Amino acid sequence: MTTQNKTAVVTGASAGLGTAYAQRLADRGYDLILVARNTARLETLAADIRSRTGRAVDVVTADLTDAAQIAVVEERLRTDESIAVLINNAGAALFAPLASSDAAASAALINLNVTSLTRLTTAVLPGLIARGHGTVVNISSALALNFLPGGSVYSGTKGYVLTYTQALQQELADSPVTVQAVLPGAVRTEIWDRAGVDLSGFPDEAIMSVDDAVDAAFAGLDAGEPVTIPSLPEISDWESYEKARQTLVPNLSLRVPAARYRG
Repeated sequence: MTTQNKTAVVTGASAGLGTAYAQRLADRGYDLILVARNTARLETLAADIRSRTGRAVDVVTADLTDAAQIAVVEERLRTDESIAVLINNAGAALFAPLASSDAAASAALINLNVTSLTRLTTAVLPGLIARGHGTVVNISSALALNFLPGGSVYSGTKGYVLTYTQALQQELADSPVTVQAVLPGAVRTEIWDRAGVDLSGFPDEAIMSVDDAVDAAFAGLDAGEPVTIPSLPEISDWESYEKARQTLVPNLSLRVPAARYRG
């Protein structure tokens, strides 16, 4: 990751993984554009990073589910030629049985976790390709793979982030742009409080710290992993999973149904 006169954009930067990403990127020599809804938190983080590292930090207050506000961020991503990294971290969670959940809440979750991530990636990619370098990191979740009752919409959104990223990796295979999907498990962030989930009910050994999760994600990025699962002991397990998926591919679209479906 070349850093001289380069800028990294971090969404959801006011807390949790986003804050840690911002700190690590500044340590790596990037100037920053920090995006979130909470201006006060962003300004506090920006002041800390400026004083500690001397990096330039811009704060952009934006609700990425609002069309006018995300348009401002998209325009910056399209036009700022210093941008080299986009961390698509902004997201939320929703855990409730679908039959008793609010459709509007589900739609808002999809808008944030799926639509905004797609729009921002679409805005930044042409410039990264034209400049001959760049990195996009999309934060998915272990629940893209380990879907649970009550988490259908959340897992669905994070499954989208994973498969979207994998398809994009194929699309950009011959380009200078790197795209990584990160699938954290349970991490100690505010997302749980906002989703009404009490982390005290989880075994302590199942919950990772923010710093450890982001450090692992960077280690995976530096190692060239297209998909990083911070707590997975053996990358070969993911490779086996992918190999099993690939064995399906030749038979996913054929002229006739499988024999077991024919009378």
